[in-house]
Amino acid sequence: MFAPKFDYHKVSSVAEAIQLLSANDGAKFIAGGHSLIPLLKLRLARPTALIDIGGIADLKRITVNSGTVRIGALATHWDIAASHDVERACSMLTQVAGGIGDPQVRNRGTIGGNVVHADPASDWPAVLTALNARFVIQGPGGASRTAAPGDFFLGPLTTNLADNELLTAVEVPSFAANQSSEYAKIAHPASGYAVVGGAVVVTLDGDRCTAASVVVGGLVPAPVKALSVERALTGEILNVENIMAASDQVANDLGGEVIGDFYASAEYRRAMAAVEIRHALFHITGEAHIGSRAVSVLHAVQDVTVESEAIPVFDPSSIADPAPSSQPTESLVSEHQSRKRWWEFWRRS
Repeated sequence: MFAPKFDYHKVSSVAEAIQLLSANDGAKFIAGGHSLIPLLKLRLARPTALIDIGGIADLKRITVNSGTVRIGALATHWDIAASHDVERACSMLTQVAGGIGDPQVRNRGTIGGNVVHADPASDWPAVLTALNARFVIQGPGGASRTAAPGDFFLGPLTTNLADNELLTAVEVPSFAANQSSEYAKIAHPASGYAVVGGAVVVTLDGDRCTAASVVVGGLVPAPVKALSVERALTGEILNVENIMAASDQVANDLGGEVIGDFYASAEYRRAMAAVEIRHALFHITGEAHIGSRAVSVLHAVQDVTVESEAIPVFDPSSIADPAPSSQPTESLVSEHQSRKRWWEFWRRS
């Protein structure tokens, strides 16, 4: 399908972009185009005009000054992933940027376009919420404001940007020496989008957690701060038992708007939220690298209930003991018997 007709304008400054946006009712900005162009081709978006901001050099800069990483809205995911300054100041940013989509997406897609699109399955909203980022927004007449993630992300594909405003930068505090972070997700095998994602930042005094920022995404309309998990972690030694107990508290934070679809039901995603938080925390503490990651993550889990069916968690030790040939295949097992299922966790082990 072809996009509907629209006027096209290319600008060279933020002031010119905002002036054109105010003068053209229904106009949209375009930079990398990875979010907008598919919507245009499906005619789900029908802007009267496209304002190309891709040539504004000021919006592509990345700087690290006075404990703040400032990323221009037009910085591509690859720009962030390849920045040694960003890696030294806030390694979580380079980690996440380097895992988004594929090389084509990373080289064309921008952080500003990503967060303004506000896709619930995108990685940046949850990660930037966990990092306590600030979104720098400019409006008519040079007026500028900042917004916290909790105020910026309002719901699926919805932010608090006004019709005549432009996101110009994302600011993230640099990590202190005693801070560690990790982002873990179950990624959709086709798109790489998060089915469930957990972003964790912890402040440590030795092995003890003195502060935590835990956010889940992919399964909720907008990133959710897992305040119950943060409280359970704070003041505790980050051992396996405390991590398992704390991560289970995320059930108190998800609310009733968990997303489900034909790929992963709401019940499944709800169950996996705690698993991905554990996954992130185990990478921070090093537990994920002791033997099998799946064993570390699931060793204390007996059953996960999804739609009233108890699904036994696979025992990795059984790999060496194949079932006798007399055992019926799954298709012959009675419907009243529990069915064995495999889970996969996408991220490095």
